[in-house]
Amino acid sequence: MHTIWKGSISFGLVNIPIKLHAATEDKDIKLRTLHKECHSPIKYEKVCPTCGKDVKTDEIVKAYEYTKGKFVVLDDEDFNKLKKENEDKSVEIIDFVMMNEIDPIYFNRSYYMSPNEGGVKAYSLLRKALQESGKVGLAKIIIRSKEQLAVLRVFENTLIMETIHFPDEVRKAQDVPNVPVESNVTKKELDTAILLIDQLTTEFKPEKYTDEYRTALLELIEAKRTGKELVTPIEKEAPANVTDLMAALQASIDRTQPKKTVTKRKKAVTKKTKKNA
Repeated sequence: MHTIWKGSISFGLVNIPIKLHAATEDKDIKLRTLHKECHSPIKYEKVCPTCGKDVKTDEIVKAYEYTKGKFVVLDDEDFNKLKKENEDKSVEIIDFVMMNEIDPIYFNRSYYMSPNEGGVKAYSLLRKALQESGKVGLAKIIIRSKEQLAVLRVFENTLIMETIHFPDEVRKAQDVPNVPVESNVTKKELDTAILLIDQLTTEFKPEKYTDEYRTALLELIEAKRTGKELVTPIEKEAPANVTDLMAALQASIDRTQPKKTVTKRKKAVTKKTKKNA
């Protein structure tokens, strides 16, 4: 597994040398943009709209637009200064909290952590302490010149770090338009909805969920590549346009109910027939 970062975990006076590995991977299918006429890949060139000429990489600078058309230009020296001030490559645990206190909206990316040379015992100690306490570490780390807030926890006997958004990066739910303040749901509707939830409740097994669109797209690409005829999949039943909420709930319950076995009933009818004979 590729190492993307080397540093250490620190909490109190304890220091654990570690390596960071991406825990997830993007499996989106990358499609190129071609010229329809000759199928040549399209190039995206950097052109200045004012000068009307191509701009080379060494002629480009970064800037912050603080108001429309007004910029503060930042050069390499500015970034290098900030980098030196924050060059300590450590995951500094600043607090320990309960995992259920952190809403999933904060979570961003996941990274596996492995012990670097000399860090095996301290790594095992932190892992065991987190398992026994039932808590997670709240930490700060700088990755690619950006300070990140992160959670350290145990996943399948491996320390995992999950970067999380800072509070000011999460938009307020109160700003979402048209959210009803009060509920006008009847008890019958609520009971029926809960019954439907109960019928659809199952144990979470991640392996049973697949990206159906990606699979279909890959099959389409392979079929076009090899000149084979693609079999059209059976279309899923479209949801009915039911405006009556109770009717929709009841129809959903009827659809998700397990099929009743008629074996016992058949046996009962057979016995009754024999007795009458």
